[in-house]
Amino acid sequence: MTATEVKQHPSLYLQVGFQDDEPHLPLHTSIALFLLSYCECKSFKVFLVSSKEGGSQPLKSHVPAALDVSDIQFEDLPLLVRACRLPAVLDETGSLCRAGLAVVLRHIISKTLEADPSRKDVMALLGFKKTCLKACAEVSKWTRLCEIDIPSAVEAHLKTPTSLQKQPPPSILTLERRLGEPVKVHNDDKIRRQKLKEQRQSKRSLDSEQSPLELRAALSKLSVDSVPSAATRENSEIRKVKTTELPPLEHVFAEGLYFTLTDVVLLPCIYLYLCSLQACEASALLQFPHLLRWYANVQEVPGVLRAAKACGMAFSSPHAPINDSPVSPTEDNPTSQVEENEGHGMLTQPAFVGGPRPTMTKLKENGIEAVFAPHPRPDWTLPWDGLPEAINPTEGNMSDVRTVRKRQQLNNLVAMVTELARPSNTVVDFCSGTGHVGIALAHALPECQVILIENKEESLLRAQSRGSELGLKNIGFIQANLDYFTGAFHVGVALHACGVATDMVMEHCVQAGAAFVVSPCCYGFIQNAVKFTFPKSKRFQGTLTYKEHMILCRFADQTAVQLPPERRLIGKQCMGLVDLDRSWAAETHGYSVRVMTMEPESCSPKNNMLVGRPPESSGLKSAVSRAGAHI
Repeated sequence: MTATEVKQHPSLYLQVGFQDDEPHLPLHTSIALFLLSYCECKSFKVFLVSSKEGGSQPLKSHVPAALDVSDIQFEDLPLLVRACRLPAVLDETGSLCRAGLAVVLRHIISKTLEADPSRKDVMALLGFKKTCLKACAEVSKWTRLCEIDIPSAVEAHLKTPTSLQKQPPPSILTLERRLGEPVKVHNDDKIRRQKLKEQRQSKRSLDSEQSPLELRAALSKLSVDSVPSAATRENSEIRKVKTTELPPLEHVFAEGLYFTLTDVVLLPCIYLYLCSLQACEASALLQFPHLLRWYANVQEVPGVLRAAKACGMAFSSPHAPINDSPVSPTEDNPTSQVEENEGHGMLTQPAFVGGPRPTMTKLKENGIEAVFAPHPRPDWTLPWDGLPEAINPTEGNMSDVRTVRKRQQLNNLVAMVTELARPSNTVVDFCSGTGHVGIALAHALPECQVILIENKEESLLRAQSRGSELGLKNIGFIQANLDYFTGAFHVGVALHACGVATDMVMEHCVQAGAAFVVSPCCYGFIQNAVKFTFPKSKRFQGTLTYKEHMILCRFADQTAVQLPPERRLIGKQCMGLVDLDRSWAAETHGYSVRVMTMEPESCSPKNNMLVGRPPESSGLKSAVSRAGAHI
């Protein structure tokens, strides 16, 4: 295989696992292969990544024969891919890596449609607004359930001795409940009236073998025409029924009536789980009437059986009575439902009436006040007039005033990073957007490698275009959720990382032993998450409750220029207290952290900046002079 052949197509890297020295395909790999088969996509050169040479050979029956597949060992992976969790796709240029299950699956769909725009069935996988599994798992409970929780739970279940498999995984029970809820779809009034009509007719008919209306409507969406034929107008008796009195629609597929990418993700998982129950604990199938109905419905979708056969999946029909009684909640299943508009810990608290003063007074009485360190280089600036145009933050219709403020923000972050970075270091721009910070750093620090990480594909492609325009050779791009980046680095930076994204960036840096320069944003979006509880530091935890800390976060967002000066001052103090809690949490890991204000203060209402040095770099000399020679 020559280098030219590799560049003809993007490369898709899928993991091969080992259990008791026997190779197996992790669920994320099986899911990606199933989608490739369903889409009949041949746009990728597929690599099975193994820790042993030839380790994937026994798995050929589970890999679609139509794919161009090769083996590769982990140590031979390209550097960007090696820095990410698999699955991952490296584009033809070798400079942009897409990592993580949902991101990779959506890219497979994109490449399929790019090659054959007529594939309406593939387009439908993205859902009504083309956003299926687009929200990252850190934000969306539904994405986390499908992308992480259920695959992980099924893999853990399959590794557990059969004698210990009595209790169903909570994530599977959550899905069962979700499938038992009524469905709401765009413009569903017409379908519900047709359902009412059929229900009334069925009382006068002996024909009980016809397919449920929901399934017929769902499958019609996948027909060649993609649009159901127009139904005749209902009689007046049906038309007069109020919408609130119409029968609800039942789930056909995971997200409602229509087959989407979510079903593709879930099918290999549920297939293995049901096979396990059928073989070892068939009576447990009684707990999953809605799941079994979904499983049968998915097999009715054109192309599913073909794709499953190519991946070595032999469907069966598990025998269990179908009833409509939902599974009762158990003490072992604390998650009772998945909320579509993503519930937060803050929403479960009673509404707070009042201001932040009692909380701030309580902190002050315990010797805790916001303290801002002096800015070490308040007048430092990039030489904007002499920089290439692609470095200037003039994206879209950005006004002159906003451009000036963005430059000021970049001055602050670049000054702090150049103080911390050394030649040959790797600097990571988290939540990079279109690359304002990362591109300026790559130009200012040519002896460093700069990696931009962003979840939004459109933003990252624009950043890549800007980097190409500048001819930067020391820059790489990763489209992924933060959790999918696992590479080593020396300095992490993030400008206006929203809500808990700031905490995720700081955690990444602490785990990597890297310095960090972070400007937080959207304090009101901070909430208890899977990884974090607030307050974070022991001293704040000993003083404030979660509710009181959320009061600080709420009022930390009140720093807009149109607010009265006194109110903005309180907002600034709340920002300082929230970031003080963050800095103390980092200091428990040996970090030295300064909370300071960006200069000039007017550059942004969210003008805090946290600069942290890990223990081993606390004595580093400033690298500003070294970097300044390259600007």
